[in-house]
Amino acid sequence: MEMRMVKKYRKSRNKNINQTSFYFEDYFETNKKRKISKKINSIQDRIFILFFLFFSLISIFSIKIIHISLNKIEVLNQKNEVKKFTLLRRDIVDRNGVLISRNIKSYHAAINPKLIKNKENLLINLRINFPKLNIKNIEKKINSKKYFYLKKRITQQEKETLWSLGEKGIIFEPFQSRIYTHGNLFSHIIGQVDYDNFGISGVEKFFDKDLKNRDLLNKPLVLTLDTNIQHLISKELDNSLKTFSATGGGALLMDVNNGEILSLVSLPNFDINKRVKVEDQKYLNKITKGVYELGSIFKTFTIALALDNNLVEPTTIVKNIPRSVRCSKYEISDIKKFPENLSVEDILIRSSNIGTLLIARKIGEEKYKRFINKTNLLKSPDLQLEEVGNPINFDWNKCKLETVSFGHGITTTPIQATAIYASLVNGGELIKPILIKNSKKTKYGRIISQETSNSINSMLRKVVTNKNGTASLADINGYYVGGKTGTSQNYKDHNKNLNTFISIFPSQKPKYALLIMLENPQVAKDLIYDYRGMMIKGTRNEAGWNSVYVAGKIIEKIGPILAIKNKDFNYQYVAEKTNK
Repeated sequence: MEMRMVKKYRKSRNKNINQTSFYFEDYFETNKKRKISKKINSIQDRIFILFFLFFSLISIFSIKIIHISLNKIEVLNQKNEVKKFTLLRRDIVDRNGVLISRNIKSYHAAINPKLIKNKENLLINLRINFPKLNIKNIEKKINSKKYFYLKKRITQQEKETLWSLGEKGIIFEPFQSRIYTHGNLFSHIIGQVDYDNFGISGVEKFFDKDLKNRDLLNKPLVLTLDTNIQHLISKELDNSLKTFSATGGGALLMDVNNGEILSLVSLPNFDINKRVKVEDQKYLNKITKGVYELGSIFKTFTIALALDNNLVEPTTIVKNIPRSVRCSKYEISDIKKFPENLSVEDILIRSSNIGTLLIARKIGEEKYKRFINKTNLLKSPDLQLEEVGNPINFDWNKCKLETVSFGHGITTTPIQATAIYASLVNGGELIKPILIKNSKKTKYGRIISQETSNSINSMLRKVVTNKNGTASLADINGYYVGGKTGTSQNYKDHNKNLNTFISIFPSQKPKYALLIMLENPQVAKDLIYDYRGMMIKGTRNEAGWNSVYVAGKIIEKIGPILAIKNKDFNYQYVAEKTNK
């Protein structure tokens, strides 16, 4: 039995050894499947990589397109280009921050004949939209096939009109243009720049380097001028030229304490936005470059010198004043008949030539020379402009002292005369006119004492208020105006005359000096004056009847603006009434 079982076991074992194993067969099939699976996975990975790359490219282009579309792009000459605008010059503003001058992006319109699609159509459109253009000349240039300028310095409206034509041959060349927001208003002060943005006149030239300073491009140049006051004075002065049929005129408003110029007007003026060369002498800056004999305004200088040298008092009586005085071969006289005996202040109030001459003789030539030299009356004005005049050479020969005492035989510029008046009434401190706000105040010395200055202020007020005064038409209620008139002939042409009035206000503590001058004014026959409560028709052609009248009108207009900024006006009325 055991043997049987052993044989059976062996037989079974041998059978199993020759039989293919179940587990072996399973392993072989699995391995084969795994190889196929790996191959499939490899293909899928490649597909995913390609898809990712394709998706990334699409994403990049999409982001770029969105970025471009969201950014502001200037379309110029049918091409997309981005240009950064960098200022070449600083802004210029007035004392209140009102813009006067600025650089902006402008365009020239040119034509490239090689890009024109339809020449006939272009010429027709130009003829319709720009009738002033020379179409025949433009056609000739187009046929030459050479690039040329259609129009330089075009306006925005012109650019839009040309752009709307849809012509590829029209090219817009960008450049920086200097614009002046008030056109004519500041023409004699601001000046101009050339096409390359270099200053060629006025403030633009004098401060050219400073205006192009890259470190200050975002900081405007601040002037002492007041745009509102400049407008009011310019308008009133322009009206006066028509009223008195004058050929020209000028006005200057100055702060007597620091020399700041709030307004400077010279008429006729011109539009500085138009790049044209101004050569006509009528457009001369009459205030800074004009050289004139200013007449009787010099009498104030003579009286001030006599007072300051203790030679006279305001109440000193000058006796036995003759009707005329012989000096060398000349005879000097007064236009009107005055009393034989006049006080010093009456001589100024009535404007007596002979009375002033006699006082000048008391002063003497040497003292008068020192005064003239110290005030630089015979030199070019020290001003922040290049457009300044040169007074005529002056020799102290026979009778010069006598004629200079009442403003004849000596020339100067209106701005210098006004600066001296400012110095006489501000307490005696010599000042120089300035155009830049917050300039460093410099002391130039004293020309008269505070006591003398007070006396001069009182006298100038009486020239306006006294019944014998020559400036009654400037007595504007509430502003306490004082001043002195001057009527003179043109030193080159005696057929021409100049009427001047320099006023100061408020008189008891002066803050402003205002000069008004009219060239060749005529009698305003149709003008009715309110003269001390009486209505009088115009019959005389003297400063007291035209320049003074204009000054009164101007002070009436600008007074409220200045009063708001000057507390001194608030107590003037009380002070004046108390003194009376």
